[in-house]
Amino acid sequence: MRAWRPSLILLSALLVFGPGAPAASNAWDLPPLVLPDLQGRRHNLYDWHGKLILLNFWASWCGPCLTELPHLAEFQRRYGSRGLQVIGVGLDEPRKLANVARTLKIPYPILHSPAERATALLRQWGDRAGVLPYTVVIGRDGRLVFSRVGVFDEEAFAAIVAPLLAP
Repeated sequence: MRAWRPSLILLSALLVFGPGAPAASNAWDLPPLVLPDLQGRRHNLYDWHGKLILLNFWASWCGPCLTELPHLAEFQRRYGSRGLQVIGVGLDEPRKLANVARTLKIPYPILHSPAERATALLRQWGDRAGVLPYTVVIGRDGRLVFSRVGVFDEEAFAAIVAPLLAP
């Protein structure tokens, strides 16, 4: 039964940009994503153009998010030198996000959004239901490759992201 699971993930990748998808097919055509990091410095998502971006929306109170974060940290450690850039967008209080990031030793940037902007931000990126965790994969050219509600684990990474990494 496990042999066909990657095929299902690939099929879901093809179907994922349906009615809830962002209006654009390229991240750089969406309104700029400009948010502060946990130290208060503002960043524009475009700062990382040219990288394969795994954009992950999460919160400290979200159990599945906390399950997912160690996977994302390992992906960044293992594949950052091959062009992967994981970027977390915390939809929570900066203090709580910083505690999680410090505890889990997260090696990638964590940006945060004010709570009042969270719903609009998720909708802009295709998560109409506002469910966390939510992950968007952005190709090196800005193309929106994949989005998914739920834990982005090793299996999803192998099927969606790994084939897009530089050798």
